[in-house]
Amino acid sequence: MDKVKLEILGLSASHSQSGSFALVLGEEYGNRRLPIIIGMFEAQAIAIEMEKIVSNRPMTHDLFKTFAESFDVNLHEIVISDLREGVFYAKIVCSFNDGSNYIELDARPSDAVAIALRFDVPIYAFETVLSEAGIVLSEEDEEEGTKSAAKERKKQKKEKKIKPAAFNEELSKISNEKLQSMMESAIAKEDYENAARIRDELNKRNS
Repeated sequence: MDKVKLEILGLSASHSQSGSFALVLGEEYGNRRLPIIIGMFEAQAIAIEMEKIVSNRPMTHDLFKTFAESFDVNLHEIVISDLREGVFYAKIVCSFNDGSNYIELDARPSDAVAIALRFDVPIYAFETVLSEAGIVLSEEDEEEGTKSAAKERKKQKKEKKIKPAAFNEELSKISNEKLQSMMESAIAKEDYENAARIRDELNKRNS
């Protein structure tokens, strides 16, 4: 199955729910984005490693690395392997250092990415996942997003926050054409969290 290499573009704080983040992954040589909604602790584990912050005590993902290295386990890559009913799945591909016994471990994408950063291994997604859930960012979207992102963030801080459940309920009442327009607007504003929720609603209708 074809794999596409991804890079971490950033973590976008939720505007609708405290403690929720959008992990934004981007196609290495393309313009598709893959936003995945993750929790606060998972976002913290990713951010700490991205910023190379050393904690006083090992976090869970640091412990995983120490455990693996102690038993001569070598990590090769992580793959975002599936999307079922709006839930992403990932695999951690590893083997013993002698190259024997390749194993694929099931994992949440947030945990897999946090571990990939610690082992400095590549992040991939199957083409089927990226085709279904990837958001295509045109050059116009990128330019518009750069101009309006800061302004939009200030505006959203002043606006009344909408809980995700209520937002999802509202989406269910909107036509496909309107949802597509809303998603394009969210992408231009770099609001990947809501773009992901709109994408999931469209995918649910088309499944």
